[in-house]
Amino acid sequence: MKLASLRDGTRDGKLVVVSKDVTRYCAADNIAPTLQAALDDWDNVAPLLEALYRDVEHQTVPCERFHERDALSPLPRAYQWADGSAYINHVELVRQARGAKVPESFYHDPLMYQGGSDGFLAPRDDIPLGDVAWGCDMEGEIACVTGDVPMGLSSAEALGHIRLLMLVNDVSLRGLIPAELEKGFGFFQSKPASAFSPVAVTPDELGDAWADGVIHLPLKVDLNGQPFGRANAGVDATFSLADLVAHVAKTRTLGAGSIIGSGTVSNKGTDGGPGQPVAEGGLGYSCIAEIRMIETIRDGAPKTPFMQPGDRVAIWMDDDHGHSIFGKIEQAVVAAS
Repeated sequence: MKLASLRDGTRDGKLVVVSKDVTRYCAADNIAPTLQAALDDWDNVAPLLEALYRDVEHQTVPCERFHERDALSPLPRAYQWADGSAYINHVELVRQARGAKVPESFYHDPLMYQGGSDGFLAPRDDIPLGDVAWGCDMEGEIACVTGDVPMGLSSAEALGHIRLLMLVNDVSLRGLIPAELEKGFGFFQSKPASAFSPVAVTPDELGDAWADGVIHLPLKVDLNGQPFGRANAGVDATFSLADLVAHVAKTRTLGAGSIIGSGTVSNKGTDGGPGQPVAEGGLGYSCIAEIRMIETIRDGAPKTPFMQPGDRVAIWMDDDHGHSIFGKIEQAVVAAS
């Protein structure tokens, strides 16, 4: 099934069930007022939401037109947002550009940071930028929403605790990252509010494209209306979402509604080296930093600029028939007031 949170004047929005083609919705707030409330009582609430989803598909209940611009992020705020780095190709390029090797541990011990979760941008909200020198970048990712997760479970066990899947624009301020990392205490100012896709879906909605905790479909990223990234989320994934959930839960339990991100989706080139831009027949990139790293490796310096006010980014994923699964993240960068 497909779920969304529509604007209703409250912080957490109104829970709705969305049709498979992401064009219609039926209010579900009589079942659970918010998505977080549904996740808190998932075993009891999910069957009721699934029944409503079937009714929406069969058009046996009144529905209204679903406008993605009216959607908040499915969880407009969450108890936890942790982002990993499942695609080590991305890390390899960043390290190679500065002449550093990837530590062996990165291939079996995922990178992870804990981001701000008290307020996410809606999928059509502007990205406020205080200073162009901060180096505003998009990061196209996939993410999962968990139920309650016990401490110390295996990846195979973690898979059964994934309730929903979403897409993410994990906004990064690249110009602030180096100084923060030098402090040895992780990201903070360099990771402003992220935005999630208009719709969250249960894993069964993806059919065979959901396998082993990975979505085996291209993640599509456009920058200013031009194809920028078409990397396949099912290729070159060193870790699955289940691996990342298990990693986070090694020393703690996770509350229902925790969001775990994959990190930037990144593919190698066909020759095993850095990927090529879409305009050159490659699969492109899910963030600007990656092409800048490749330019640095190839030419000695980057030439592609980071985003500035007026730039627009779109992130979405289609099924094998070309139909949108999650709706589309579409954001413009604006000067912060």
